Amino acid sequence: MPARELMNIDPVLSLNPVFVRPGEATEFDKFRLPDGPSLPETAYQIVHDEMILDGNARLNLATFVSTWMDDEAKKIYAEAADKNMIDKDEYPATAAIEDRCWRMLADLWHVPDASDTIGTSTVGSSEACMLGGLALKRRWQEKRRAEGLSTEKPNLIMSAAVQVVWEKFCNYWDVEPRFVPVTPEHMVLDGHDLESYVDENTIGVVAILGQTFTGAYEPVDAIAKKLDEIQETRGFDIRIHVDGASGAMVAPFCQPELVWDFQIDRVNSISTSGHKYGLVYPGVGWVVWRDTAVLPESMVFHVSYLGGDVPTLALNFSRPGAQVLLQYYQFLRLGREGYRAVQQNSIDVATYLSSEIEKLGPFELVSRGDTIPVFAWTLRSGYTDLWNLYDLADRLRMKGWLVPAYPMADDMSDVVLQRIVVKVGLSRDMASALLADITAQVAYLDSLTTPLPHGDHSHFHH
Repeated sequence: MPARELMNIDPVLSLNPVFVRPGEATEFDKFRLPDGPSLPETAYQIVHDEMILDGNARLNLATFVSTWMDDEAKKIYAEAADKNMIDKDEYPATAAIEDRCWRMLADLWHVPDASDTIGTSTVGSSEACMLGGLALKRRWQEKRRAEGLSTEKPNLIMSAAVQVVWEKFCNYWDVEPRFVPVTPEHMVLDGHDLESYVDENTIGVVAILGQTFTGAYEPVDAIAKKLDEIQETRGFDIRIHVDGASGAMVAPFCQPELVWDFQIDRVNSISTSGHKYGLVYPGVGWVVWRDTAVLPESMVFHVSYLGGDVPTLALNFSRPGAQVLLQYYQFLRLGREGYRAVQQNSIDVATYLSSEIEKLGPFELVSRGDTIPVFAWTLRSGYTDLWNLYDLADRLRMKGWLVPAYPMADDMSDVVLQRIVVKVGLSRDMASALLADITAQVAYLDSLTTPLPHGDHSHFHH
């Protein structure tokens, strides 16, 4: 059955008379623009009632996206909802704040020269990844053309466990993806066997600081050292884009000793998601390049701004400015110590949950939530043949919790994981309530005497 028919079996939207005013329609076609207007109260009630059928965002432990901000942030959001980020002449203060934000991130990530760097806000980290990948491709093309060599068949190396944005990048920008398999011995891209994937057409390597499947960090320094060896033996100068969608806003505060950013010479660019552990409502992302030389001029557009010239780059044109202002609000509101306290609290909740879940018996932890506050587990081999993690996910959904189960990346697709993403809105008390529900549902599943029927488990995707 087509998705539209599946989700909306009845094409007619009927209104309860309590919401209807004299002279208004009592029915609307769901897929056709109404012939006439309705009172704002009626339209609001329709949208409101449809919306309450969604899940509770605070109980969504599948998403990395922020689901809570304080009241002052909500005021800024409402006051800035009409601002268009691209219109720098009309909204010069917002444009200046955007510049301050990415420069703060460049400083946080140890950019070598604060006066010789460039960055931008984006709609999210996916757009930021696209720009980082495109810069790698353009840099490779320019170098090849200068040497009189072919620019056909570029490739990009990444873990098989990357987020789907990188598959999209390669598809949209005609780049061959070269996926390094994940195995029980190498659950992340760590430089192992990297020389088997590199050649003269490699535009770069993606390193993930906070893998979406497990929350684990990929060791950027180890990847860089392997690329150093490859350059010494084969002459290929290959740069790294760090996809720090989550970890780039956690590691600087909670693992300051970790070397992963522009302190490593091979790191060309870093992207992050402001609407994940940047603690802002969706959608805003950021990308910064180590210096202006590594961002090809062909990607930069110049706009007039207060009588001057401002470089700008983005895939999107008109886009909200409110989230950029919210990011600045959080930077001012929290500072480094505030971010450290908030992120460490989330890590503490994650490690509390993971340790208690491990004690339940049926589960084996894959990660513990001590990098980014994300952890995953599997069902112990041979524990039961009457239920699986998909069944547990379904039982928890009945209690309001979204705790997804899903297969690991391609080469380990026979391994099913369950994952929890802890965010600022999940308190220790809420975590205890979740743990009580998990315990109760495990007890129910363990009491089964026959297997549960199983259907399609493909409803969750990264």
